[in-house]
Amino acid sequence: MKNLPLSIVTILLLSACGGTHNLMGERNQVMNKKILELDSVFTYNPNYQYRIRRDDKINISVWGQDELSVGSTYGIYNSNEVYGKYLMVDASGNIEVPKVGTLNVRDLTLIQLKDSLKTLFGEWILNPVVDIKILNKDITVLGEVRNPGVYDVDKDHNSLFEMIARSGGIEDYAHLKYVKVFRQEGPHVRVATINLKEYGGYFAQNIQLLPSDIVVIPSKKYKEFDRRISIIIPFTSALTSAAIFRSAF
Repeated sequence: MKNLPLSIVTILLLSACGGTHNLMGERNQVMNKKILELDSVFTYNPNYQYRIRRDDKINISVWGQDELSVGSTYGIYNSNEVYGKYLMVDASGNIEVPKVGTLNVRDLTLIQLKDSLKTLFGEWILNPVVDIKILNKDITVLGEVRNPGVYDVDKDHNSLFEMIARSGGIEDYAHLKYVKVFRQEGPHVRVATINLKEYGGYFAQNIQLLPSDIVVIPSKKYKEFDRRISIIIPFTSALTSAAIFRSAF
């Protein structure tokens, strides 16, 4: 009876480790087929500007011209995405602008679109004040952070350090040697594997994240071990206590 708890622990741990390794192996095989690996840093580019893409949700704000605006930030009504006050870029890269009609906006920067609208609206308005906002610019942070999720970003320049901070910081089990950033580029997904343990905070500040990037901070291998031990130990302690109680009588 004294050896029973140790046996249970050994069996459970071995089966857990084996199952985990098999599962990870299968996942890696699938990922390797679908992902173009890029084991390098996504370096900071001071000249980067977001370019409009398919399915983007766009607000157009024209000062003093509600009939030309869509989800205007200048208006008295809520321009939140929830209320549907936006123009969505269709599969051809077009939006329907009030009074202007169909306008192709794919691959334009926000500055370029703003200048185009100023020129178009200038046919009816003297010195139009125009502002553009993309509602669905976001970065996803997953894994060993306190508040994993999808975070809206208004800026073009967002660092890995900033996004980790916005997600509440790292958890105790974070494996900082293998932080990954996934970035969609056409039909492929590029992956940067980043060792924050080696380079530290300065390096993290210079890794530029772009809208739609996904950051994954994996957990250390012994997290599952610790979790299972925390369940097993009370169970084995109860068995041990029962054995001692029975042997006493």
